[in-house]
Amino acid sequence: MADELCINTIRTLAADIVQKAKSGHPGAPMGMAPVAHVLWNKHLRFNPANPKWANRDRFVLSNGHASALLYTLLHLTGFKAWTIDVLKTFRQIGSPAAGHPENHFEGIEVTTGPLGQGISNAVGLAMAEAHFAARFNKPDFKVIDHYTYVFCGDGCLQEGISSEASSLAGHLGLGKLIVIYDDNHITIDGETELSFSEDVLKRYEAYGWHVDHVEHGNNDLSALDAAISRAKTVHDKPSFIKVTTVIGFGSAKQGTEGVHGSPLGDEDVANVKKKFHFDPTKFFFVPDEVRPVFDKTAKGAALEAEWNALFAKYAVAHPDLAAELKRRINNELPEGWDKGFPTFKVEEAAAATRTTSGKILNHFAAKIPDLIGGSADLNPSCFTYLKSDKDFLEGHYDQRNIRFGVREHGMSAICNGLAAYGGIIPFCSTFLNFIGYAYGAVVLSALSHLGVLYVFTHDSVFLGEDGPTHQPIEKYALCRATPNLHFWRPADGNETSAAYVSAIRSRHTPTVMSLTRQNVPNLAGSSVEKALKGGYILADCEGAPELVLVATGSETELVAKAQDKVGVKVRVVSLPCWEIFDTQPLDYRLSVFPDGVPVMSVEAAATSGWERYAHASVGIDRFGASAPGAAIAKEFGMNVDNVVAKAKQVAEYYKGKSVASRLLRPF
Repeated sequence: MADELCINTIRTLAADIVQKAKSGHPGAPMGMAPVAHVLWNKHLRFNPANPKWANRDRFVLSNGHASALLYTLLHLTGFKAWTIDVLKTFRQIGSPAAGHPENHFEGIEVTTGPLGQGISNAVGLAMAEAHFAARFNKPDFKVIDHYTYVFCGDGCLQEGISSEASSLAGHLGLGKLIVIYDDNHITIDGETELSFSEDVLKRYEAYGWHVDHVEHGNNDLSALDAAISRAKTVHDKPSFIKVTTVIGFGSAKQGTEGVHGSPLGDEDVANVKKKFHFDPTKFFFVPDEVRPVFDKTAKGAALEAEWNALFAKYAVAHPDLAAELKRRINNELPEGWDKGFPTFKVEEAAAATRTTSGKILNHFAAKIPDLIGGSADLNPSCFTYLKSDKDFLEGHYDQRNIRFGVREHGMSAICNGLAAYGGIIPFCSTFLNFIGYAYGAVVLSALSHLGVLYVFTHDSVFLGEDGPTHQPIEKYALCRATPNLHFWRPADGNETSAAYVSAIRSRHTPTVMSLTRQNVPNLAGSSVEKALKGGYILADCEGAPELVLVATGSETELVAKAQDKVGVKVRVVSLPCWEIFDTQPLDYRLSVFPDGVPVMSVEAAATSGWERYAHASVGIDRFGASAPGAAIAKEFGMNVDNVVAKAKQVAEYYKGKSVASRLLRPF
C-alpha cells in the first residue's frame, strides 16, 4: 500500500506541476512513476546534501520532456533546491524547473530535451566511470564504483544519434550502463506503429547489450526491481530494459497522444486525484506517509560517509593516486600544465595546422592526463592519436584513445557526457564540414557549459579535390553564431598552440578548432601571447594606417604578402578567435581596428558576420568546387593578386571619406 501511495504521489504531483504552468508533458511522468519509484528508492545511490559526491550513481532523463518527473523526484528525495515553491514555477522565467532539464541546476547531470542526446551523454558518463575505475581502483579499494541509469522513450530510440552511441557502448562492453526504455506506444503523432515497428530488444541485443522486458510496467513492482537487479549483475555488457507502460496512467486520456504534450485540464486532474484517493481540492500535496519513504538525506549522508572512510584508507595506501584523483574530482588542472608549450619560428618548415595540432595535442596530453578522446575514424587525417596511450577498449579502459568510428553526432554527445562527469577534458575530431552532423551535440556543449575540444580539420575549399560536399563554406558563420562557443581558426603553429591553451583553460566553454589540410608558413609577428587575445596586429606600417587587412587561418598569409603591394599604408591583423577578441577592452580592440580606417577581411568562406569588423569582405558566398588547390585558389580569388586588387579598390573608395569603426556602432 505504501508503494502505491508513493507512485500515485508522483503522478498527481507531476500532473499539478504541468497544470499550473499550463504547459508541459504529464503523460510520461505518470506512466513511468512505478519504475521511477523502484529505481530511486531501491537502487539509485546518491546524497541529496552533496549532489556532486564523486561516487554517486548518475541518472539521466533522456526523454527530457518528462522533466516534471525528475523535478518531482528531486523534491521528494531531499534536494534542498527543489522545494514545492520551485515546482510551482515550472517553465517560468528564471526557474530551475525549466521545460527540459538543464545541468546548471542541482541534481541534473546533463542537459536533455533534444531526443537521443541524453542516452548518448550517458554512454560518455559510463565510459568516464570505467576509465576512472581502471586508473584509480586497487584491490580492496573500489573508490570509483557506480552505475549510470537512463530513462528514455521512443523518440530517443528513433533519433539516429542514439543508435550511434548505443552501438559503441555495446562494442565497449560498458557493464555499468543501464537504460530503461518507456515503451508506451505513443509519440506526438499518435501510435508508434505509424512509424516505428522494429523489435527494439533485438536491435539492442545485436548491439551487444543485455536485454530484458517488464511487460506490466504500470503495477509489477517486483518485476521492475528484479530486472534492474539482474542488469546490475551483468558486468561485460550494457543493459537495456524495456518497460511497457500506459502513458498518462490514470487520466481520462491515458494511452493516447492527447496526454503526451498537453496539460490534463483541471477536470481531468481532479478526476485523477479522486481515482488515486487524493483530495482534488489539494494541489502540490505530498502525504506525510510518503516523505520518509522517499527522503534520502540520511541514507545519502551514510553512503558518502562510508565512501569518505574508504577514501581516507586509500589515501594512506596510495597517496599519489589519491592526490591525483582528488585533483581531478575538483576539476583542477595539473600544476605547470601551461609551461613550456610549443612555439614556432618563421624559419621552420611550413606545415598544415592539423599536423601541428597533433604535436601540440600530444605535448599537452603528456602533462594533462585528463585529456581523452579520438576521431570519427579519421586518425590518419586529423592527427589526434595520443602516442603515450593505446586504445580505450573493453579490458583497457585505462587508455585514452577512443575509436569513435564513423559516428560524428554520437561522438560529440559522448564527449559531452565525458565532460559532464568531471575530471576529464574530452576531445574529438573529424573534418570541419561534418560539424553539420555533430551540431546538435555541439550546441548542447555550449548550452551546458562543457569545455569539449572539437579538433576539426580540412577546414576550407583548399582541401581541393574532395569537392563542395567536404568544403565548409557556411560552417564558420554557424559556429560564430553559437553562443558560448569559441571558434578558433589559427594561421600558423603559434596560433594553434594558443588555441589549445585557450581551449584547455576554458572549462565552461567548448572550443571548435578549424585546422588546415594544406601547409601554411609560420608568420613573422605571430605569437601565442598575442593570439590569446583573439586578435592582434600581425604586421604594422609606418605611421597611421590607411587600410586594415584582416584574415583568419590560411588566408592570413595572403594579406601579409599583400601588405606592401596595395600602394597605401596597410596594417595586417590576424583574428583567429572572434569570441575572445570581443571580450577584450574596447580600447584594445580600437587599437587593432582604429576609428577612421577602412577594414577589408579575407577568408575562404561565407562573408556573413564580417560586417561586425569590416567595411568590405573578400570571401566565398557560394559552394566550393572539386579541383586541385591551385585551381581552387584561382577560381575563388584566394590569392595575393586578387587580395591586392580588391584592397586597392577599397582604399580608393574610402579615400577622403569619413569612416567609422565598426566597433563603434551604436546598436
